Amino acid sequence: MFEKVLIANRGEIALRVLRACRELGVRTAVVYSAADADSAAVRLADEAVRIGPPASRRSYLNAAAIVEAARQVGAQAVHPGYGFLSEDADFAEICADNGLTFIGPPPEVMSALADKSSARALMRRAGLPLPPGSVAPVPTAAAAAEVAAEVGYPVIVKAAAGGGGRGMTVVSGPAELPRAYARTRAAAQAAFGDDRVYVERYLTGARHVEVQLLCDSHGNGVHLGTRDCSVQRRHQKLVEEAPAPALSAGTGEAIAECALRGALSAGFTGAGTVEFLVDPDERFHFLEINCRIQVEHPVTEMITGIDLVHEQLHIAAGVPLRLRQADVRPHGVAIECRVNVEDPERGFAPTPGRLDRFVPPGGPFTRVDTHGHAGYVFGPYYDSLLAKVVVWAPDRELALNRLERALDEFDIAGPGVRTTIPFVRRVLDDAGFRKGRYCTGLVDQLLAGPSDAHHRRHS
Repeated sequence: MFEKVLIANRGEIALRVLRACRELGVRTAVVYSAADADSAAVRLADEAVRIGPPASRRSYLNAAAIVEAARQVGAQAVHPGYGFLSEDADFAEICADNGLTFIGPPPEVMSALADKSSARALMRRAGLPLPPGSVAPVPTAAAAAEVAAEVGYPVIVKAAAGGGGRGMTVVSGPAELPRAYARTRAAAQAAFGDDRVYVERYLTGARHVEVQLLCDSHGNGVHLGTRDCSVQRRHQKLVEEAPAPALSAGTGEAIAECALRGALSAGFTGAGTVEFLVDPDERFHFLEINCRIQVEHPVTEMITGIDLVHEQLHIAAGVPLRLRQADVRPHGVAIECRVNVEDPERGFAPTPGRLDRFVPPGGPFTRVDTHGHAGYVFGPYYDSLLAKVVVWAPDRELALNRLERALDEFDIAGPGVRTTIPFVRRVLDDAGFRKGRYCTGLVDQLLAGPSDAHHRRHS
């Protein structure tokens, strides 16, 4: 095991990794920007290195500064968390060139899987089902129109280098396609420096189901079951749960086995997630592979009792996988909701400010991952995630009730500060959601309805 790990991230995931390291007897160093000088991660780490001003590109995206910080503190490895440089193959390669272990897949594997067209080709060779559409990028609007005519509308135009829900446009008919194609290419070039796009059939009424994997560098791998991440706004997840509800056991097992086969065939190592779209008839289609720990990893930990960050660290240190598939025994239901500092009544606009009150919920089988505290100043520079509330129960109904209870307890207040908790309550009250019968369009349906007609079930 490593003696010291540099944590190249911030917020709740920096704390999550720091705690895992401490439990394993590994010393920690964190990098921080000027905006995070008083953060909990800085206070709790063994060492902290300031790497730049608040702007991400000059701090948490500054690969040279992060590597220099790792060398300065004598770290053997770098944990990138999620976001920022976590799926940057160039950064992983820079780490390797400087004698640092990047806690994630090898750079060449990350590069192949980060490119959606390349990943689709790899998964097709591994026998995974793909949505109807182009495997290779489509070079012209005319070529995109040919693909769309073949697979049928609606279609979705996607950036080959996309990620984080960016670089996607849904097109309902041929008249919209030329403009959508041009707009998506331009957005992809601006966001990713790569204007390649591909076209696939947009699966109406589909659910977003993913599979958590652990794979070592010795050819071993296990899956840890499914998660449902269909409650999304602009492809950004708000509520996640494990296992995916209202999914037959046979389909769940088939999805998990496909995910593991595809990841191992690509040479994946570490903790990762294979994402699928599942239609109302339970036909499933490969979407993408994420080469990092996910925001929603706690729900898998809650139903399996497996610490995913511990396993990441052991795998990166070269230890053969400590689990076999028979060791993975999911039990019960876990649900997570993200508490973002945003105002749902104003289009989910960020509402940064000082937290005068911050009292997270407690109680049995309730976990809160957060970097917030009373007096914390939530700035405008980074992602708006403040906390993740995660609950476990033996069955889904009790888990939903427990999550409602936890959200009712959460006390957050400050001048101008709003959170997504009221909107999450609307999700939890939705009849389709309560039955596990919903799709990725749920949030749009709720936003289209009058919020003042919403009534709490227990009011």
